[in-house]
Amino acid sequence: MSEHLQWDPLLIQRYNRPGPRYTSYPTAVEFLPVTGDSFEREAFANRDPQKPLSLYIHIPFCAHVCYYCGCNKIVTKRREQAEPYLELLKNEILTKKQLLGDGRRVEQLHFGGGTPTFLSDEQLQDLIEFLQQHFDFSDAASADYSIEIDPRELRPGTLKMLRQHGFNRISFGVQDLEEQVQIAVNRVQPESMIRAVMAEARELGFGSINMDLIYGLPHQTLESFDRTLDTIIELSPDRLSVFNYAHLPERFKPQRRINGDDLPSAQEKLAILGHCIEKLSNADYHYVGMDHFAKPDDELAKAQANGKLHRNFQGYTTHGDCDLVGFGVSSISQIGDYYLQNQVTVDAYEHCLTDNTLPTLKYRHVTHDDRIRRYIIAELLCHLNVQFAELDRSFHINSRDYLADSLAELQPMIADELVVVDDVEIRITEKGRLLVRNACMAFDSYLKQHEQPQNQERRRFSKAI
Repeated sequence: MSEHLQWDPLLIQRYNRPGPRYTSYPTAVEFLPVTGDSFEREAFANRDPQKPLSLYIHIPFCAHVCYYCGCNKIVTKRREQAEPYLELLKNEILTKKQLLGDGRRVEQLHFGGGTPTFLSDEQLQDLIEFLQQHFDFSDAASADYSIEIDPRELRPGTLKMLRQHGFNRISFGVQDLEEQVQIAVNRVQPESMIRAVMAEARELGFGSINMDLIYGLPHQTLESFDRTLDTIIELSPDRLSVFNYAHLPERFKPQRRINGDDLPSAQEKLAILGHCIEKLSNADYHYVGMDHFAKPDDELAKAQANGKLHRNFQGYTTHGDCDLVGFGVSSISQIGDYYLQNQVTVDAYEHCLTDNTLPTLKYRHVTHDDRIRRYIIAELLCHLNVQFAELDRSFHINSRDYLADSLAELQPMIADELVVVDDVEIRITEKGRLLVRNACMAFDSYLKQHEQPQNQERRRFSKAI
């Protein structure tokens, strides 16, 4: 796999249409509402106890609203709101612990939000120790314990406490280093702050540090984002996530505070992305896929090189063999062939837990066809190819016949030399790597339903680029 992507803006514009990011298949849009928790209990009852666990903890609180954000969050200055939520969270943890029985070996843990460090250091420490009391955490070098960090929400001892309690990976939300951009999106964090937290994280020995950037924000230009990239490359994070800002003020209320006239044009935005890809490639960052870059010696890049990369609700991961168990409002679990989403409001979440039921809002139990298509989509996103012989062997099908309609749908991408389909495999070319999401759409049987006029309101996906 080449480290230098082929950049063709005209081709990218032609294929730049909305589509899923495929952190699951079927995607969350296809999850079905439930009454009660029978499906979730069934999922736990059918779980293979030999499979290790990946735990996700959702902390929904933020002290400040970032205007670009579309996450499920509660913006409040009242820190005392966290305490009753933490008691509910512990209740859910204890309930699911009982359902897991002896199969509670944890290889991955992630705190997300919201802003996990909205919690005080004492609250964070108590929650971490509560988890460690009730689960068997691996001490292997490959274990992955991570947390999302807002640099503005750190106390002097926060990173040290996290490191002492086993966290080995952190992700800093940076987005952009230009003051004018930061003011426009209500996330002001000086470059000196970012440098300080990076230096402290390095000194404490965090094994992998990620930084999030966003392109397409108000007042961004090619020149301004280049300055941000210069500083980020100098700071040398192990991973970078460079996300496309989708301006959807009709869906996300905080985005109404962003003046649409201040956003870069579509052409400028595309130029920013192209320059970003070129610059990061020249700085020896490997393009993992779907907005993610990693240094060649990072575990993410090594997993892809070794054919061991996976994708789930946390994005690209090296722990795809784990069952993912989510805790907290809106969190999503993937247990075997079951997807399960928690209630998205604290009131509904509390009502379920006080009624001694799991806080399930939606679920999906995948079909045989879903398994086939999930495998194809994951292989394309993670490794850029899928072998027909492996499909035939794993799923007991004649894959060329079974996928005839999808392969026919790929013809335009084949003609544009973005995809190759031969007797052996489906392969994304170097020219097509930035558009792999489009190739995945050809295998998504649910998208065809969304093409119907009566279902247009369900198509709530961002554009590919």
